[in-house]
Amino acid sequence: MKVVIEKAFPLEATADAAWQCLQDIEAVGGCMPGAKITERVDATHYKGTVTVKIGPAAMSFKGNIEVLELDAAQRTLHLVGKGSDSTGTSGASMDLVATVQASGATCELVGKSEVAMSGKAASFGGRMMNTVADQILKQFVANFAALVQSADAPQAAPSADDPAAAGTTAQAAAAAPAPARAAELNGLALAWAVLRDWLRGLFSHKAA
Repeated sequence: MKVVIEKAFPLEATADAAWQCLQDIEAVGGCMPGAKITERVDATHYKGTVTVKIGPAAMSFKGNIEVLELDAAQRTLHLVGKGSDSTGTSGASMDLVATVQASGATCELVGKSEVAMSGKAASFGGRMMNTVADQILKQFVANFAALVQSADAPQAAPSADDPAAAGTTAQAAAAAPAPARAAELNGLALAWAVLRDWLRGLFSHKAA
């Protein structure tokens, strides 16, 4: 089972800030709900895990990510990922091309991904796979937008002539909370979206 997804998401940040974040594969991986980069093999190869929880049930994938291209001139990232679940009964692969496009003082993240599922994971069917993918994308973009805004936020430098101000700034920086970890995939929202999609299909068939 294979689906192709194309989306464009506005970001309240500069194109340069978004592109800087997009090049950090480990940070980008951390924005994916339930995902974790577990090992950096080299500059273009990584290992990681993805866990999707729906109520008490969970499906975990382990796999590899390869960065095929980082085009600074076009602000484009191209990567592929492949993995399988712990039981070996389900597999997944993704070919992703993401581009940051300037839009005035802000920008857009434009992405095209081809996702293929096999085994039990493919039993969702095309309609539900699109629903699941949409839920994951929404949460990913929210996490990535927060990452970009944090990186793009201006920070006032303390005056060299004012030691007290410098000390206050250092204390504030030390007290600042660490960046939030990416939220896990919202299983309740996912389950509701899948059920809603199924009901729509059921009633549309009855109406026909």
